[in-house]
This record gives sequence, structure tokens and C-alpha cells, in this order.
Amino acid sequence: MSVCLDPGLQGGAVADVLVRIVERRRRRLREEPRHSVRLEGAGSAPPDFAAALRAARSGSASAIIAEVKMGSPKLGDLRGRIDPERQARIYRDAGAAALSVVVEPDHFHGSYELLRRCVIESGLPAIAKDFVVDERQLDAAAEAGASAALLIAALYERDELSRLADEVRRRGMAPLIETHSGSDVAKLRGDDAWELVGVNNRDLRTFAVDLRHSIDLLPDLPAGALRVAESGIAGRRQVEQLESAGFDAFLVGESLLLAEDPAAQLRLLRGVSGAASEGSSEGRS
Repeated sequence: MSVCLDPGLQGGAVADVLVRIVERRRRRLREEPRHSVRLEGAGSAPPDFAAALRAARSGSASAIIAEVKMGSPKLGDLRGRIDPERQARIYRDAGAAALSVVVEPDHFHGSYELLRRCVIESGLPAIAKDFVVDERQLDAAAEAGASAALLIAALYERDELSRLADEVRRRGMAPLIETHSGSDVAKLRGDDAWELVGVNNRDLRTFAVDLRHSIDLLPDLPAGALRVAESGIAGRRQVEQLESAGFDAFLVGESLLLAEDPAAQLRLLRGVSGAASEGSSEGRS
């Protein structure tokens, strides 16, 4: 079923790059067969994503969602530079609470097969990061073994966001609602059922990272939801700042993907002993 996107998408409220990605995603899905493609190796119930974050944050280290992606508009194509299955194993062994796998194919060079392989290799709960314009994407995420699916609040009107979240839950996954602005957060008001709400620290219009902006949104987030800080987290001091403000978990991509020693960088972000020195990783994004 095709998803009804916010009619204001073309009106400049959302970054041009996001509009282009969504338009390309829709074109690709229109060109694909309408039946769902079954993925080999999936089928068992996935681990509980929110429970994994709660368990991690109840310990002495921070809950890190470690990301695997094979490229981005900012980084370019990372295929051949990153071994995704090896990266997933490193994340598991260094104590990641969960995985994030970017599956969008045209701008991020991902796939649901990539997600499936990372889930099998790591055994960790994983979130499928896509730009959801069709419910077939949710089917593919569930078939690949995802425990959660990303929904970008800016893409949908309030009622459609709620409907899509229910569709994610119906498929046995948890919806992580990504917000960046007050208007995004306003779409969540009046509903206490949100499990996971993320705040993207990066403004997709300028790509600038502003932790203060994200912290300012915290009081308006749903009280019962786990709060996830996303993007631009490079060092332990940033994790501590966000954790002190009230964030429960931290989604980290580039500073892990580009690290010379991803395991040491992950331990550093988690705040466990034996990590690399803070100065060796600060400044990466």
C-alpha cells in the first residue's frame, strides 16, 4: 500500500535532499513488482529493540546503536572500504546495544539483503533505516529480521504517522520516530503509545550539527518513550552531555564507520575502560 506523504513536502519545509531521496524511492518502488520478495534466512521472531536499549542503559555503560551504512550523500560510496558483516561483528563484540542498518539503495547503497546479513552475523536487534513511502518496505524489513523501523516524522501528516507506526507494530517491530523540529514533535502529542522517539542532531537543510537544538526539544518529547539522540556524535563528551540532558540511547554512524579501530571507538562512546583516548576521536563526525 502506498503511503500518503505530507503535502507540504514540496513547500520547502523539508530539505531538498530529503525530497529528492523520497521521490527517487517512490520511482524505484513503482518500477518494482508489486509482490513481496522473500529473503532467505529470515523468519524467527526478532529480539525486542526497546528492551535491548533499556537493558543497556540499566548498566554502567551508555546504550549505543551502532550503524552500518555503505555510503551517503556526504560520505560517498563506501562499498569496498567497509565490510558490513565484519563491522556488525565488531559492534556486537564491543558491546553495542543494537544495530542500525541503512537500506536505501540509491543514495546510501543499502539493501534489505544487507540488513539480513548484518542481523544474522551479529545477533543484535536491528533497525531498518529507510525512507518509507510504501508498506512493502515494512514487509521487507520484517522479512529481513529487523526489530525496528525508522519513520521520519517530517515526511507524514500526523494521522498517517500514527497509522504507519501501527503498521510497523503489526509486523512485529517497534517504530522509531525521527524528529528534528518542534513541528515534528507536535505530531506526537496526545498519544502515550510511542516506544521510541529520536531527535536528529543534524539539520538536513544545512548538515550542521547542533546538540543544543536537540536538547531544547527534550521537554516536549512523549514522557514514556525512550529518547534516542541521532547523528553527529563523535566523542564521549557529547554522549555525556546528551545523557545528562535526558537522552536514553545514542545512534552513531560515521565516527564508528571511519574509525581506525571501531571497537575502541565504540568502547569510548560507551564509557567503558580500555577505550582509546578521547582526543584521538574528537572532531570526527
